Amino acid sequence: MALFTEEEKTLRRIEKRFAKGVVEYGLIEEGDKILIGLSGGKDSLVLVELLARRSRILKPRFSVVAAHVVMRNIPYQSDTDYLRSYADSQGVPFVLYETEFDASTDTRKSPCFLCSWNRRKALFTVAKEQGCNKIALGHHMDDILETLLMNITYQGAFGSMPPRLVMKKFDMTIIRPMCLVHESDLAAIRNYRKQVKNCPYESQSSRSVMKGILHRLEEMNPEARYSLWGSMSNVQEELLPRKNEGGTSR
Repeated sequence: MALFTEEEKTLRRIEKRFAKGVVEYGLIEEGDKILIGLSGGKDSLVLVELLARRSRILKPRFSVVAAHVVMRNIPYQSDTDYLRSYADSQGVPFVLYETEFDASTDTRKSPCFLCSWNRRKALFTVAKEQGCNKIALGHHMDDILETLLMNITYQGAFGSMPPRLVMKKFDMTIIRPMCLVHESDLAAIRNYRKQVKNCPYESQSSRSVMKGILHRLEEMNPEARYSLWGSMSNVQEELLPRKNEGGTSR
């Protein structure tokens, strides 16, 4: 009987959860051309490898291309030479796209949100130029659950980042193939070069707080992440507050 190292076990677990997410949420279809948002972080590097391998050996048949967006006015710069050589090693075409944004144009939104949204718009542009019909992002299960908690806490809305989102306005579909992969498994992989991160807006984000809350919930209940995930498809509307449609006059 073959014996696997802990890292090999982790990789097999990641691949299994990745494959389950792709099939369970119908993320890939015959003839798809998928643009991978390659930020330079470990999550997106793993996603490139997983999608590249799947595109070569499994049906449905699809193709992939990786894109890295450089925000010229943000000092968070990845090693683009490494990203290009990494994509090449996986047999994935690489596109480098440069843009910028002005945080003063919309003071209602945080600079972190504006930066993220402008990066996303840049990916839409590249996807159209490359003839892609889908954009794959490296969000994992923890990202999705943290977003759920953030929306409930700060927006008063029960919603998150779905594994599959059709953007009719842009004629594009966003997919998150690692939606069932745990962040702890990704953190345990060591064979990716860590990119230097120096984002001036990172301290303004509430995500790190929600990450701590998610960990605390798991300390209270080891199955908490699965309960939170299940709650998104088990909304019992009859047990939620509902306003009188007619309202009351004063």
